[in-house]
Amino acid sequence: MCELLGVSSKERRRLNDILREFYSHADAHPHGWGLATLRPGEAPAIEKEAVAATASATLGSILCEPIEESALLAHIRLATIGAMEYANCHPFTAADNSGRVWTLVHNGTMFNGAELNGYIGIQFGETDSERVLLHLVAMIDREQIRKGHALGEKERFGVLSDAVAGLSKGNKLNLLVFDGEFMYAHANFRDSLHYSAEGGCVVFSTRPLSHGEWKPVPFTRLVAVKDGEFVREGPSHGNEYIYNPDDYRLVYMNFARL
Repeated sequence: MCELLGVSSKERRRLNDILREFYSHADAHPHGWGLATLRPGEAPAIEKEAVAATASATLGSILCEPIEESALLAHIRLATIGAMEYANCHPFTAADNSGRVWTLVHNGTMFNGAELNGYIGIQFGETDSERVLLHLVAMIDREQIRKGHALGEKERFGVLSDAVAGLSKGNKLNLLVFDGEFMYAHANFRDSLHYSAEGGCVVFSTRPLSHGEWKPVPFTRLVAVKDGEFVREGPSHGNEYIYNPDDYRLVYMNFARL
């Protein structure tokens, strides 16, 4: 499975040590790495490569310089769908029809994802993760068209909460999403996404890191964080994913037919 890292802080923090520890897990996730630094009012700054993070000279150079940010997303990839190529590395970005840019990292596989197939012809890569992002943005766009205005924070959360509940049925859907203001987290596979919150900073990580007190992310529900504080929590949809090796055999066969 892939691993995710997300940081939301009230103030900029030096994040080099957190990133080094996170990327040190890449020997078990060798199919690519990505890093998005996220600043309000600016386009995400994204670096990614289809090589193992531990073998990347580019990433090594990045981590040698001070990384001081209040929000970022990072990813190391263990591929299930899509070749080992740049276009299949996370994070992914897409803009809604109001101009808001969304950034996503995903750990999981969409076994029952027929509603995502319509995005195959417009996505840049091959992954179901990119299609998840395109679907979420399409749901935001549909609601904005229906209401005739850009959605406020409560409205965006409601659309995402409903969309994630729908996508989670029969699927492994651990994700972190940033909309330029809020970082959203969702997990429906037990013990596979954790958080540490202290001193005005929330860190999400697939595996607990060495510093901080770590807890499981609220399960089978969407949560939102802003400036290092939890600000919203949706209702539980109850769609827990339980590992089944037959699911993976079927999805590989279906992907081969696309």
